[in-house]
Amino acid sequence: MSGDTSLEDIDDVVHEPSDEFVESTNVAAFMEAYGIDDYEALIERTTTELEGVDESGVDWFWGELVDYLDIEFYEEYDAVRDNSDGPQFTDWYPGGELNLAHNVVDRHAAVDEERRNKVATIWEGEDGTVREVTYHELHRGANQVANALEERGIETGDTVGLYMPMVPEVVSILYGCFKVGAIAVPIFSGFGVDAAATRIEDAECSVLFTGDGFLRRGDPVYLKRSADEAIEQAGHVEHTIVFDRLGSEAQPASRKRAESEATHEQSDSNTEHEIPWSDERDEWWVDAVESAADGYDTKSLDSSQESMLLYSSGTTGKPKGIVHTHAGVQLQCAKELHFGFDLKPADRFFWVSDIGWMMGPWTLIGTHTFGGTVFMYEGAPDYPQPDRFWELIDRHQLTQFGISPTAIRALRKHDDDWFSGHDLSSLRILGSTGEPWDPESWQWFYEHVGGGECPIINISGGTEICGCFLMPMPTEPLKPCTLGGPGLGMDIDVVDATGESIMEDTERGYLVARDSCPSMTKSLWAGDERYLEEYWSRFEDMWNHGDWAQKDADGFWFLHGRADDALNVAGRKVGPAEVESALIDHEAVTQAAAVGAPDDTTGTAVVAYVILEDGREETDDLREELRAQVGDELGKPFRPREVLFVDAFPKTQSGKIIRRAIESVYAGEDLGDLSSIENPAALEELEDAR
Repeated sequence: MSGDTSLEDIDDVVHEPSDEFVESTNVAAFMEAYGIDDYEALIERTTTELEGVDESGVDWFWGELVDYLDIEFYEEYDAVRDNSDGPQFTDWYPGGELNLAHNVVDRHAAVDEERRNKVATIWEGEDGTVREVTYHELHRGANQVANALEERGIETGDTVGLYMPMVPEVVSILYGCFKVGAIAVPIFSGFGVDAAATRIEDAECSVLFTGDGFLRRGDPVYLKRSADEAIEQAGHVEHTIVFDRLGSEAQPASRKRAESEATHEQSDSNTEHEIPWSDERDEWWVDAVESAADGYDTKSLDSSQESMLLYSSGTTGKPKGIVHTHAGVQLQCAKELHFGFDLKPADRFFWVSDIGWMMGPWTLIGTHTFGGTVFMYEGAPDYPQPDRFWELIDRHQLTQFGISPTAIRALRKHDDDWFSGHDLSSLRILGSTGEPWDPESWQWFYEHVGGGECPIINISGGTEICGCFLMPMPTEPLKPCTLGGPGLGMDIDVVDATGESIMEDTERGYLVARDSCPSMTKSLWAGDERYLEEYWSRFEDMWNHGDWAQKDADGFWFLHGRADDALNVAGRKVGPAEVESALIDHEAVTQAAAVGAPDDTTGTAVVAYVILEDGREETDDLREELRAQVGDELGKPFRPREVLFVDAFPKTQSGKIIRRAIESVYAGEDLGDLSSIENPAALEELEDAR
């Protein structure tokens, strides 16, 4: 997750929270409870070594947080952490026992009637169907999943795949896995066969939850077919439990569809909606789960017991299996929703995400820890019309709304009249993550969606910590595109190539973590060697996150893209995001991607791909305008050698542009592992643009 822009153009503070709002926030209550006077003192108290204090701010904060946020352990821990093996292998809350499922659902369903009957999730399908699930119903559903898993031989430490449409049942599945101590492996429902197979094979899932399909822009997407092909590639899966989203179960023929090539050769319209079926492996959800007992004693698990295996976006090479624990994600997600997004009992929290991306579990765990309500949406953001999100916010009275900058840029292309007739005043806080902002789109989001009042909590961290290294507090003023400052309890710094801090020099450098946090991946699924190489080999005892970061003279933090993506043109370095930002400044450009190409004169030349606003003509004159604009903003050496027009970029599930793939297509090189590309068809267009 990241944000980017050039600092010269955004020197003014745009958002100033009112005193009344600041005083009402959860973070203000925390500061008052501990006698912390201001934001700077808050960051210092929770992230640094303090003179005259026995323990570091990191230990103090994560120790206090357990009781302050009412996180319940079955067995008390012996210490906040044991870091005798260094920050790389810190053991958090050793000796303690807990279970995520207890904190997010069991305890809410076990209290008074009002709490049990509170809505845990509101779901709306693309077709307008709305379902509400109470904590009592969620508790029963999670128990049924847990019993179904044990009936199929799943024990603590076994992996379970979730290649599911975004329906309410994914919450029951996730929490059911937690209950039995299984390791949940969420897989993005938009992934193709290869990407799904890569994750199933690496995790060695013996049980896979999937669906017959889901709706996208009014058409069915048949997920079961992709699941079957992925299983054929990956192996391991012995039981597939299929949720009926599209009504396939009602078709008797679907059970009779043997695994044969004839399935895909049928042309009769009646067979198009049938799904492949193996009686030896496949079971319908209603038979496998809804028939199971709805009582289950949630397991008490060690703090370090694995809870989820989340795969990184894999923008450079094979996706990495990120290993999370029960205690780690519990504390991190709860902290960020409570403080950063000021979660209140009456709030309805909506983050546009699939369960297969980190933000899906993050939203669920963080909100449900406090007995809150999560809103889930199945479909496209602009279907059937560009005002779908504004209509959802109005009708469901949503209070927090998180979305990627890419989605906002796409929605911004539509006429502002689409806001007409929609009341967005229920919104209190906006959120964003996933990729760089440009100031114009940030401002549009702030003014048109947030009414010029809601803070944009732009967050940056990643799958590796199931949370954020950087995030603003809602009590603080904001400049466009800023990420505020370090997250609470996160010891973050900006260093030069030698590892020396340059944070206070307002210079650009490497974003690093000088200490661990409870949710930091305990290693990689592939083993310690790759884990240490990926994150700990660049600097001694510092986590290298791989981003360019900068703290400006006013204390606002910004990111400038990936440090390892820097383009070295004639001995001068520039980040791709800087070139892209310069291109987006042109009124004709809606998105841009910059990559490097070998050049006999300069060593590396900049090549730019751009997506134009609707109605703009792709001309040579426009190419020259764009080249000149980059030269004017960044200097002549960085003018793109070529500007190529396309309609889409290859992206990961979280919206990150896969520059590695773009660069390989341009150079005519082997693309390597493509499992993390959400839209592989974009690669063909890149080739045509050459």
